[in-house]
Amino acid sequence: MERKPKITVVGSINMDLVTITTQVPQIGETLLGKQFQMNPGGKGANQAVAAARLGADVRLIGCVGNDRFGQDILEHLRNEGVDVSDVEPVTDHTATATITVYNQDNSIIVVPAANHHVTAAFVESKREAIADSDILLVQLEILLEGVQRAVEIAKEHGVTVILNPAPIQELPAELIRQVDYLTPNEHEQIVLERQLQGEDISGKLIVTKGSQGVSILEAGEEVNVPAYNINVVDTTGAGDSFNGGLAVALSQGMALKAACEYGNAVAALSTTKLGAQTGMPTEEEVAQFIQGGRNQ
Repeated sequence: MERKPKITVVGSINMDLVTITTQVPQIGETLLGKQFQMNPGGKGANQAVAAARLGADVRLIGCVGNDRFGQDILEHLRNEGVDVSDVEPVTDHTATATITVYNQDNSIIVVPAANHHVTAAFVESKREAIADSDILLVQLEILLEGVQRAVEIAKEHGVTVILNPAPIQELPAELIRQVDYLTPNEHEQIVLERQLQGEDISGKLIVTKGSQGVSILEAGEEVNVPAYNINVVDTTGAGDSFNGGLAVALSQGMALKAACEYGNAVAALSTTKLGAQTGMPTEEEVAQFIQGGRNQ
């Protein structure tokens, strides 16, 4: 049997609380909403599910609260095939993202809670899991010290690192040097530009551009990898799907451009269904989609 690629994700785990409404209340006002949903989320958990559905051996490192949300999320992740033996419950509550959807737009309030327990010391206690990986996938919804320690451990053991710099923040130059791939979107790239001055990022910078695909910086030149033409239903989680797909493709030995093409296919399929994790495709669905060719 072919060995499954080993991907470790260090990142956030949230419960998304979504209210869909036809009106937005003013201060002090109470209104009736249209619909309410509770969905497991967080960029760390999203990317772990994306990679697991694509057939990888995925381990997630993070924290949830010792509460019902935490229990429900862990059960959900196990059902998705994600190894959560390194996800620990803490006395704080599970992170939440309260999302109000109005007129096809949304506003979000995130309470990090348990995610802020992913400290450098916590990550150090998971050294063995990171060292045993083919790919380490990290984002910025946990404490930066936790991200930095995870990357340091990975590089000590020759593990390839993908950093999805979202939500964007000031990053130490040493962290940028250590990661193998940076995957910002166009907004995040603008913020990163001043931090990247003087840094050799050829073959490292992969910018996701939604319907325009992705661009790779190679030898100082931008190489565009076009997106797939597809009927979009919901773009939520498309970026996380791309990162999960990229990690799986690279761990299987694909060249960077081919890995980005694979990531684009995963992201495209994820937009054909509602929800972030619920819309993420399986390995078989992606293979069939690619075999069918681009829908021009």
